[in-house]
Amino acid sequence: MLTGKIPGVGRFPGDILIKRGSFTFYFPLATCLIISAVVSLVFFLISRR
Repeated sequence: MLTGKIPGVGRFPGDILIKRGSFTFYFPLATCLIISAVVSLVFFLISRR
């Protein structure tokens, strides 16, 4: 829901998308890993102050 509103985020290679008829499953695995790494880096830099 949120990744469509933030430019440059979402549908990375590594995100899982399965479409079967009327069923669609989307799991943003790569997006979650990238966001986690960025947030961890920010908290690390803040804690060094």
